[in-house]
Amino acid sequence: MTGFGKKEAQYEDKHIRIEVRSLNSKSADINLRTPAYLRELDPELRKRLSQKMYRGKIDVNIYVEFNGEAAPSSINTGVVKAYMAQLEQIGTSTESERMALAMRLPDTLSSEKETLSEAEKKTLFSLLDAVITDIEGFRKDEGTELGKDLQLRLDLIESHLQSVIQIDPERHQKIKEKLHTALEELKVEIDANRFEQELIFYLEKFDITEEKVRLQNHLSYFKEVMENEFPNGKKLGFIAQEIGREVNTIGSKANHAELQKIVVQMKDELEKIKEQLLNVL
Repeated sequence: MTGFGKKEAQYEDKHIRIEVRSLNSKSADINLRTPAYLRELDPELRKRLSQKMYRGKIDVNIYVEFNGEAAPSSINTGVVKAYMAQLEQIGTSTESERMALAMRLPDTLSSEKETLSEAEKKTLFSLLDAVITDIEGFRKDEGTELGKDLQLRLDLIESHLQSVIQIDPERHQKIKEKLHTALEELKVEIDANRFEQELIFYLEKFDITEEKVRLQNHLSYFKEVMENEFPNGKKLGFIAQEIGREVNTIGSKANHAELQKIVVQMKDELEKIKEQLLNVL
């Protein structure tokens, strides 16, 4: 989601410079700084930025330098003189100091330009599009590296899942043996058929077959969505939540020390994935 772009252009007697910086954010949070005479374009600028950049904390600065005699603002001479007179009464200062201070006070400048020409608008938007293209380049480079990291984490979770699949039969056997041992220590006679029924019911409570299948499906779907060209950061976040739900359920049903260690390792990788997803559009 991060990136920086800067472009400059000359239009008639104006030098226009646009800088855009993008950081991570859940939505399109646009902070726009433009000269007063360009304020009429604010809604259109925001719309274009949100449509092309989708998400991020986006800071936009537009600077305009006038090289000729034309300027979009003029000095309110009467207001400036009134400020200077008041400042003179407040305390001792030179005329140049009062002038500098007065020019920073409200309403010392008035805008004389009411509308922008279509040609000037076109120049401005073309320059903005060029800046956005630069930022997209930054984002694609970052996305490539993020994709590699996410793929590594997913592969590690899949590897841990295979370990779970291998351990699961042994886990079932250990649960059976544990129950048999506990009953033998009680030294009471039991109904073998009833015991088998209760054992099946008990093992079903700890069965993780469905969780293993769903977890594999979620991992495969995550990889599939990663290949899409359009922004899918939020969707990947939802899939990561489903992966976490299955991992947590496996952990709660584990009843096996080695399996619980593997669950902790899967959770660790999943947390790293979730952190990286904060950077994904």
